[in-house]
Amino acid sequence: MDIYFLLFDGFETLDLFGPVEILGQLESTRLHYISLTSKEVTSAHGFKVSAELSPVLEPNSVLLIPGGFATRTLVKDQAFLDKLLILSKSAKYVLTVCTGSALVGMTGQLDGKEATSNKRALDWVRETAPKVKWKKKARWVKDGKFYTASGISAGMDMALSFVSDLLGYDEAREISNKIEYIWNEDQNFDPFSRQ
Repeated sequence: MDIYFLLFDGFETLDLFGPVEILGQLESTRLHYISLTSKEVTSAHGFKVSAELSPVLEPNSVLLIPGGFATRTLVKDQAFLDKLLILSKSAKYVLTVCTGSALVGMTGQLDGKEATSNKRALDWVRETAPKVKWKKKARWVKDGKFYTASGISAGMDMALSFVSDLLGYDEAREISNKIEYIWNEDQNFDPFSRQ
């Protein structure tokens, strides 16, 4: 299975590397770090990642989009959104973390679907993509081929849920034990929605 992580300058570091740690545990998985803008991408915390530029996704692939403050600019970048639309349409599954859901929301693919995002940015996300059925209280949401996670660490819970849906609960539980992560298995247990 090919998993593509779409990166941009200013992405939230854990949005990316939390799911990478989990999805990278899967056998026969090829991880690709891709970008639509530059071969070297820098996270919000100054971490540099080499990326493939202007990729074409393999069939039956997974696309993951992190969030971060840079999404506030990217939602206005039509060239970026047009390329994202092509990529996400060609992916079998699309996963977003934090405000990465706002980017997919701007492509129109989440219109009429349930999704979530970072609670601290939810008002902005709702204004950005008003046709999406945004859920405030949700650690992550699955609607069709789209998985959306709320705040930064929720991406790890979503990634484990994705593994469970794809390969079975035991596989996801084994990964969470291996990386010594306490997996929140209940997508509706979201104490951060009260803040």
